[in-house]
Amino acid sequence: MLAISGGGAGGAFAVGILSAWSELGTRPTFQVVTGVSTGALIAPFAFLGSEYDQRLRSFYLSDQARRLVDINWTGLGVFSASLLHGDALREMVEENVTPEILRRIALEHRAGRRLLVMTTNLDTQRAVVWNIGAIANSGRPEALALVRQILIASASVPGIFPPVSINTMVDGKVIEEMHSDGGSSAQFFTLPEHLIVAPDHTGEENLHIYVIINNALIPEFSMSPGKALPIIARAYAILLKSQTKQGLIALYNFARRTGIDLDIAAIDQQVPYSMSDPLNEAYMRTVYRIGYKKAHAGSLWNQRPRFMISYPATCHDMRCRASY
Repeated sequence: MLAISGGGAGGAFAVGILSAWSELGTRPTFQVVTGVSTGALIAPFAFLGSEYDQRLRSFYLSDQARRLVDINWTGLGVFSASLLHGDALREMVEENVTPEILRRIALEHRAGRRLLVMTTNLDTQRAVVWNIGAIANSGRPEALALVRQILIASASVPGIFPPVSINTMVDGKVIEEMHSDGGSSAQFFTLPEHLIVAPDHTGEENLHIYVIINNALIPEFSMSPGKALPIIARAYAILLKSQTKQGLIALYNFARRTGIDLDIAAIDQQVPYSMSDPLNEAYMRTVYRIGYKKAHAGSLWNQRPRFMISYPATCHDMRCRASY
C-alpha cells in the first residue's frame, strides 16, 4: 500500500520520490494507493505507474501550479466561500483526468488493485473514502464527472478553494452534499480507524505500507506577525502537523502490534514557506529535490515516525532543548 498525504505545494516531495523510485527500478506495483488533499491529485497517476511521472512533474514543477492561483478579489475572499475561485483547479483536473485515464483505472480495478481517495463531508463532519476504481468500472455515464469532483473536493483546502457539491441518493431522494479537503479529517489514509485501534486485530499477512508525508514533522521556526490572518494560518499549520503526528503514532503502534511492515518518508528539513504564496515555485522545486535525492541515496524511509530535530550541544536554553 502507498498512502500519499496532504500538504499543498509539498506534494512535489512525493513527486520527487516517485521519479527517483522509477529511475532506480525498485518502485513496486502497489495493490492499494490512497490519496488525501494534494495526495489525491497525485494518487491516480502514481496508481497507473511510472509512465505518468512526467505528467506529475509538470503539475508541480511548471507554471501549471501557478495557474491555480486565481484570486477571488471579491472582498479578497473574506466574504466569499474561498480565497481562490477554484476554476483553474477544476480546469487542470478536467484536462488531465480524461476518459482514457478512467478506462485505465477501471482496468486495474478489475485486476484487483484499489485506488482510494478521501474527502470530508462538511455537512456530516465525516470522512468519506471513495473507491475510485469501482466508480471508474461502473460503466455509468456520470462516472468521469464524479471522479473529477471527488479529486477536486479532496484537494480543496477550506478557505483557499471552494467546497464541491456532490449529488447523492438518500432514502430515494437526491440530495446535495458539501465535500471539501480530505485533510480536514486525516492527513493520510491507510486502514479504517476501527482496525487500527482494535486490540485483538492480528494484522494482514505480507502487508507493507509506505506513507509519504508531504510536510515536515519537525518544528519549523518562524516569527509570527501580530495580525489575525497570519496567526490563524500559523495555528492551522501547527494543527495539521499535530494531526499528522497522531495519525503516524497510531499507525506505528498498529504495525508493532500486528507485525506489518511500515516505511515513512517526510520532509526532514525546514524550507522557507509562506501561506500568502501557497504555490511558490522555489519551495516546490526544493522539496522535490529533497525527495528525489533522499530516494536515490537510500536514506528516505524510516520504520518509525521521527519528530525530533538535533540541537547544537552548546544550546542551554530550555526552549532549545524541547524536541517535540
